[in-house]
Amino acid sequence: MAKAKSKIVLIMTDTQRADMLGCYGNADLKSPNLDRLPAEGMRFDKAYTCQPVCAPARAALFTGQYPHSNGCWANAMPLGATTKTVGQRMQDNGIHTAYIGKWHLDGGDYFGMGRCPEGWDPAYWYDMRNYLEELSEQDRRDSRSFAAMKARGVTEDMTYAHRCSNRAIDFLTKHGEEDFLLIVSYDEPHGPCVCPEPYASMYEDYEFPKRRNVRDSLADKPEHQRIWAGDSLSEDKERLKLRNPAFFGCHTFVDYEIGRVLDTIDRFAPDALVIYTSDHGEMFAAHSLEGKGPVMYEEITRIPLLVRWPGIVPAGSSCAHPVSHVDAVPTMLEAAGLPMPKLMEGRSLLPSLSDPSVRVNDTIYMEFNRFEIDHDGFGGFQPIRS
Repeated sequence: MAKAKSKIVLIMTDTQRADMLGCYGNADLKSPNLDRLPAEGMRFDKAYTCQPVCAPARAALFTGQYPHSNGCWANAMPLGATTKTVGQRMQDNGIHTAYIGKWHLDGGDYFGMGRCPEGWDPAYWYDMRNYLEELSEQDRRDSRSFAAMKARGVTEDMTYAHRCSNRAIDFLTKHGEEDFLLIVSYDEPHGPCVCPEPYASMYEDYEFPKRRNVRDSLADKPEHQRIWAGDSLSEDKERLKLRNPAFFGCHTFVDYEIGRVLDTIDRFAPDALVIYTSDHGEMFAAHSLEGKGPVMYEEITRIPLLVRWPGIVPAGSSCAHPVSHVDAVPTMLEAAGLPMPKLMEGRSLLPSLSDPSVRVNDTIYMEFNRFEIDHDGFGGFQPIRS
């Protein structure tokens, strides 16, 4: 088989709703660097995660198979032993593959095992366990507390996001002329939302707009949703204030870090296919719920998906048709000129990328069975109530 020619960068964040970005209509939360992508490429208005929990969402995104097929249908579950990631498929075809950032697919705890799996260059592997091992014992404790880090006056070089960006910049600087797949996976703005000033304080007076569904009593919904909601069902929703300065500050901070990577792409690989998305959203009091988990509401299933590919994707375009995380691997494989495995459950979005009027999907996720999945305990947060 002839060697494929490709330069692909996939950037992702954790717990970032579509309506948190300026390019999706939120002018209050600043995301100037991510907003560059649809200005120079395409915004997908109906993009969805396959399952709104960290590990299953990533499993679909990096395998092209639904969670019930790839073996990872809950957190702390590894991918199936016979499941191949996009890294393995591209590396097998002579493409330099590097993964930098949160992985969450090795069956370990939230931070990972710190070991590079098959399919990726070990020189650039850097999951959250590797980050913690760089820190002192005190720094490790403080790094899980926004309040502690803000009191210390944390600098950007202390953060996971900054160190991930540094490694991505190093890879692009040294390997931008090669055929490559680079994935940069930020933990931010996921809790504990550690970020330096001015980001840590810039949203102290900001109140996220309430949707009408905050008043949902869940009376006609499955019982597990009412159990999840707990005491919030009886709260006065008129007095509810949706505030979280740390979370929103970290949202703009990770945008700044992504901007550093985009600037480097522009310099060393300007013709690269760039894809940005997030694993899932955040309920943030919608339907009286917090965090993410076993529901399929828009707040946690609809995610941002932005694509830039000079010469292929029309600048300033948008696609209104439904697409899914499970489409990412088929898209990257076709972009690299590689054969499409028969077991792919998603579809390549290349037809829509060149012409946004083309619809490639009728199905964006598939219900295999009903599982009640606990969220990981780090991502949920309570809005301030007054």
